[in-house]
Amino acid sequence: MAGVDIGGGGGGRRSLDSEINMIPMIDLLMVTISFLLITAVWSHMARLNADAQVPGPPRPDEEITKVEPEKQLHIEMRDQDKSKFTLVWKQGATVVNSIDVPRKDVVVNESNIEVIRYPELARKITEEWKNVGSHRDATDRKLDQAVLHTDNDTPYSNIIGVIDAVYQTHRPMNLGSRTEPVSAFNVTFSVN
Repeated sequence: MAGVDIGGGGGGRRSLDSEINMIPMIDLLMVTISFLLITAVWSHMARLNADAQVPGPPRPDEEITKVEPEKQLHIEMRDQDKSKFTLVWKQGATVVNSIDVPRKDVVVNESNIEVIRYPELARKITEEWKNVGSHRDATDRKLDQAVLHTDNDTPYSNIIGVIDAVYQTHRPMNLGSRTEPVSAFNVTFSVN
């Protein structure tokens, strides 16, 4: 235990020692450190891979060459129209191509779990990518971008069904000494 001299009486003969109890302070410090470590781990466990692509030059004083924006596939899946999906290819703000795909929920039982699949959507996405997609060469390491537009109350199983349909489109990619089929798209979500 720690002791502190708080001074003596008038004659200086007698010193008064008082002990300060350090255990509650150490307990508080340990709880605080534990809380910080646990929350740091939890924040990494529930992480969603996203990036903030801010338009514009990184440094305004440097002139950069104008790069034409890449084509992106936008998949509209709004609950107001549950009868169709809308596939829209955009290059920047310009609409390149738009097509409506009938929405047919196919419920499949996989490992005693019912999942929703969209085979017609997967087929149309593959056709559209073959006609409009940008990154088709096996030496090209970039993927085409697919942006999913949904409402906040869209069921999770439907969102996963659409993502699975997008990931069914494959293209060859050179990976060192071998060529393997990889998904043609990287899927992101739009913000409502």
